[in-house]
Amino acid sequence: MLSKHNIVELPPAILMMGPTASGKSNVAMEIAQYFPVEIISVDSAQVYRKMNIGSAKPDQYDLAAVPHHLIDLINPDEHYSAAQFCKDALTKMDEITARGKIPLLVGGTMLYFKALKEGLSTLPSANESIRKEIEITAAKKGWPEMHHRLKQFDPISAERIKPHDSQRIQRALEVYYLTDRPMSDILSQQQSTPLPYHLISMALLPADRKILHERILIRFEKMIAMGLIDEVRTIRDQFCVNAETPSMRCVGYRQVYMYLDNLISRTTMMDMGIAATRQLAKRQLTWLRAMTGLQEFDCLAENLPRQVIAYLQTRDLAIN
Repeated sequence: MLSKHNIVELPPAILMMGPTASGKSNVAMEIAQYFPVEIISVDSAQVYRKMNIGSAKPDQYDLAAVPHHLIDLINPDEHYSAAQFCKDALTKMDEITARGKIPLLVGGTMLYFKALKEGLSTLPSANESIRKEIEITAAKKGWPEMHHRLKQFDPISAERIKPHDSQRIQRALEVYYLTDRPMSDILSQQQSTPLPYHLISMALLPADRKILHERILIRFEKMIAMGLIDEVRTIRDQFCVNAETPSMRCVGYRQVYMYLDNLISRTTMMDMGIAATRQLAKRQLTWLRAMTGLQEFDCLAENLPRQVIAYLQTRDLAIN
């Protein structure tokens, strides 16, 4: 076990988490004015190129002012996993520390934060041949039937995966076919390796969820006004994506995709997009409440950046 003395000797890393529309990016830019940080995006949508508006990527001014990492890594028709994020994030954290800077990890993809802090089980790498077989069978039988098959092999995983969640059903079946073991069994034997950093973990939480909901509405309307529909249309034209491609299942993109497929009206698309974003925020808050060791801040406070900076000034942020 690490002693307090050992912990202080570890290089610092700041984790700033919060639900969508909590103002994380703005606070991160304020932090960069007071501390020698480089920002690592912890966002499962910002890893995709061309997905700028709907993922609320930092603008060119912010990108030029402060180094940002793990943005625009892959095309919208490619896949990215929590395991790959951990590998990429640790590499960037090591590089940032070597430059005498502090890694500042900012985002709302809680699975990525959890995987980074607690570690991931050693699951087998993706096997394109097996995945293709699963997809072909699913095209004939349907994903609910594939979910039923998963329940026979791995009832624990099937219990937590919805019958239409094709991505997770496919992965759970793939792991079983590759290892002849239920994925839930492998996950239960996961061992955590402590991060070699002195972590300073913060959460931006709303004191009034109704106000956060209003922010989400305004934000989604602004994204539509900025050209989110055209952004999705361009992605559909340039890349081999469909409604089940992971990038197009991101909140906002899914609803616009349905609109462009003429499945829903523009008004319904707006309503569904706002509702889905609010549901995302609810899930993010649930994740955050289950986490320990977080310094919490009211994301609705007018002096939020000042509060966060004052707190960080009391922490040991020395680069050894």
